[in-house]
Amino acid sequence: MLTTTLRLLFLRDLDRVKQELMAYNDEQHIWHIEKGIANSAGNLCLHLIGNLNTYIGAELGGIAYTRHRELEFSLKNIPRLELLDKLDETSSVVDASLEKVSPDALAQEYPILVFKEKTSTEYLLVHLATHLTYHLGQINYHRRLLDSKQP
Repeated sequence: MLTTTLRLLFLRDLDRVKQELMAYNDEQHIWHIEKGIANSAGNLCLHLIGNLNTYIGAELGGIAYTRHRELEFSLKNIPRLELLDKLDETSSVVDASLEKVSPDALAQEYPILVFKEKTSTEYLLVHLATHLTYHLGQINYHRRLLDSKQP
């Protein structure tokens, strides 16, 4: 079933985001914006947390969450351990929410308009999984770029 696969992929990739944050040689680099790179790893992490808690946790799981999208990109210098805790919470919310999604619900229209046109819940969930993976790759590149510059 697709929801089982998505649960595994979301848990795997949220864990990989945690691994990337732990792998930074210098915790301050998590928030560094290098020339030509628009977002820090910390801000990408906050963005993923807000995105998944909103579109999966709140909408599909009925778990209360108020998103402040602008803060996902403006907050800085949140300690690494706090980000890791937020990722753990997000993993739990995503998993519990997806556990409730039936095969019939996947085919139904997603409850809110996210893109220019309405989509199915299945389409949005696959989009969210690829969105997570896209930003995971950016975080990995960001870490390797900055860690390679250390003496």
